[in-house]
Amino acid sequence: MAPPSLRHLVTGGAGFVGSTLVDRLMEAGEEVICLDNYFTGRKANVVRWIGHPHFELIRHDVTEPIRLEVDRIWHLACPASPRHYQSNPIKTAKTSFLGTYNMLGLASRVGARLLLASTSEVYGDPEVHPQPESYRGSVNPIGIRSCYDEGKRIAEALCFDYMRMHGTEIRVARIFNTYGPRMAPDDGRVVSNFIVQALRGQPLTLYGDGSQTRSFCYVDDLVEGLIRLMNGHHTGPINIGNPGEFTIRQLAEQVLERINPELPLTYLPLPQDDPLQRQPVIDLARAELGWEPQVTLEQGLGPTIAHFRSVLGLE
Repeated sequence: MAPPSLRHLVTGGAGFVGSTLVDRLMEAGEEVICLDNYFTGRKANVVRWIGHPHFELIRHDVTEPIRLEVDRIWHLACPASPRHYQSNPIKTAKTSFLGTYNMLGLASRVGARLLLASTSEVYGDPEVHPQPESYRGSVNPIGIRSCYDEGKRIAEALCFDYMRMHGTEIRVARIFNTYGPRMAPDDGRVVSNFIVQALRGQPLTLYGDGSQTRSFCYVDDLVEGLIRLMNGHHTGPINIGNPGEFTIRQLAEQVLERINPELPLTYLPLPQDDPLQRQPVIDLARAELGWEPQVTLEQGLGPTIAHFRSVLGLE
């Protein structure tokens, strides 16, 4: 076994996206430290690597400092679905601010490069559509989503201040809606909600009239984009997402077609500050990273549904 070339710290590494990234790094022969407090992550997502000489698993909350020797920091730790980040909004804000502050401090001390997993939610309910990186957003600073939206905005600000003040190497990815295997059944985001409801024979719940749009990026495509950003020379922010735009009703219809077309749709009021449109401009990612998504929504739903069938014991 060849010695690993770099030591990577992945915060939130037992989560849906984090564990997929851990797999890619481990399969490439790198050394990986996976850090997670298991608020939304699960040890089962990384169990295959436990005992491997290049892998270390640490239970830790990023709001508390930690001292490690690493070359790369992939800072993914933060609940990303409204159900989870709104369950304890003060904790979410602390994770975005203190967690990022602590990881930047670590990066600065050991000379590591840090990639921040930011979010398209920094654009809020956008007045510009689709959303380029130059758009500064339309965010409610006191709404029920602000703990996450404003949390990620201050996390981005911290990254750039550390770069300007301390010369810290940073990379900032603005991640758009992502789905795929390893999502939890109680994730609370629309793809998992629809699939779980359909597999259980329940009506699919739409909020508003279902005309609001989202762009859905398959997790393997996202991780490839993150890797190219970390290894490249552009600090970002760079949008990483699939520019294919679908209404929520169109997503529901695709899920029903694959699972049970006879199930009905039900409608509930639109939650406060829920964005009506979401679609990335990815020209910068194409130009700087040579990246664009390869998996269509139609292609990605298959393995995602298979994952939920297995998790729910319906195989």
